[in-house]
Amino acid sequence: MKWQRILIAAAVGFSIPAVAMAQAPSETVVPNFSHAIPNIPGKSLIAVEVDYPPGGVSQPHHHAASAFIYAYVVSGSIASQVEGQPERVYKAGESFFETPGAHHVVSRNTSATEPAKLLAVFVVDTSDKVLTTPDH
Repeated sequence: MKWQRILIAAAVGFSIPAVAMAQAPSETVVPNFSHAIPNIPGKSLIAVEVDYPPGGVSQPHHHAASAFIYAYVVSGSIASQVEGQPERVYKAGESFFETPGAHHVVSRNTSATEPAKLLAVFVVDTSDKVLTTPDH
């Protein structure tokens, strides 16, 4: 009887975060800049703004195999984790990078009340038109 209560409590505890994440608002990605790099044939520089509403999340995703990414937190604070690395929180004014083909497993606004914004700058093969592919 005691074990049944523990198992039920554990099941409820594990299901709440999954349900909460499924219902969390999604980010909005807005193109900011795109240009071929003239002195590096076949490469382009592409920047996007990622706006997170309060409690907003990005679903886990992969980036283009050729993409080196520089990310700068414009406002708020964002939790980020690339597979194989620890999760870290970045605040406005801080930056980080991701290597080509990275699997981005966590990307979310840490605040439930304030929005957050990230500028992501990609150095990518010009032929790569899809920069981000969600996990399914």
